[in-house]
Amino acid sequence: MSKKLRATAPSPSPTIENLQSEGFDVLFLSHAKSILAGDFAAALTEIAAVLQGIALPITEIIGSGGGETKFTQRLRKSLADMGWEKHVFEIGKTIDGVQRESTSHEVDHVKRFGLSGVVAMEIEWNNKDPFYDRDLENFKRLHAEGAISVGVIVTRGRSLQDGLFDAVHRFAKERHITSMDVLSANGVTPTPKQRANILKRVGRDKDPIAFADAWVNNFVSNKFGQATTHWDKLMHRVERGVGNPCPLLLIGLPASIVVFDAAQVEQLDDDLSVSGDPY
Repeated sequence: MSKKLRATAPSPSPTIENLQSEGFDVLFLSHAKSILAGDFAAALTEIAAVLQGIALPITEIIGSGGGETKFTQRLRKSLADMGWEKHVFEIGKTIDGVQRESTSHEVDHVKRFGLSGVVAMEIEWNNKDPFYDRDLENFKRLHAEGAISVGVIVTRGRSLQDGLFDAVHRFAKERHITSMDVLSANGVTPTPKQRANILKRVGRDKDPIAFADAWVNNFVSNKFGQATTHWDKLMHRVERGVGNPCPLLLIGLPASIVVFDAAQVEQLDDDLSVSGDPY
């Protein structure tokens, strides 16, 4: 029996509003919304297209070592494939033909949109939070010099930051993480300092805690603590006026992008450990 082909409506273009409905934090500052919607509609569509439907496996969070995950690398590659490439802006001043000063500003993702101008983007997945000051001040200077029209920052959103403990705890529960041996069998090897902290809490005489709880507390505090780049830290900067008056689009990745896979953890060498000893 032959089957009739049913026509399907074309999928609508992804939008920033779609991202908001999926739990992304989105904030436009200094008329960025009207500027982007008016002159850079293609930029908004491309950003939404890259972010919509992305997934972050829990094993990549565990294996990140505090730095970039494979997820972040995929995100960067998707942007690069659309023409959002790393660029170094060189700004110089000359007097009577003599160069007096020169500064350079490197931005990870930059794209020119015809005669409309340039949009610059930084991704701050898990860095030390002063990197926000660098990014925002770079955008401010570049905008003042007419080099860019809008700056964009993509970072961990509030729900993702707040949900990391529960997500890592779920990983520990599903993988039955009850000892260093089980942790190692899953591809995770804490540093000697982390190992000592975990075992100290497990083996102490007063109020010892379960191994899984000790490891989760240690891991999240060391790798994704309050001193790292996440939405609330970014809000502290912009509320103080850092980066003003450069038009800005700020996007926070939500907890909903985390997926629970059965893969082995591939631990990266990168070790941020920005929050120091959590105990």
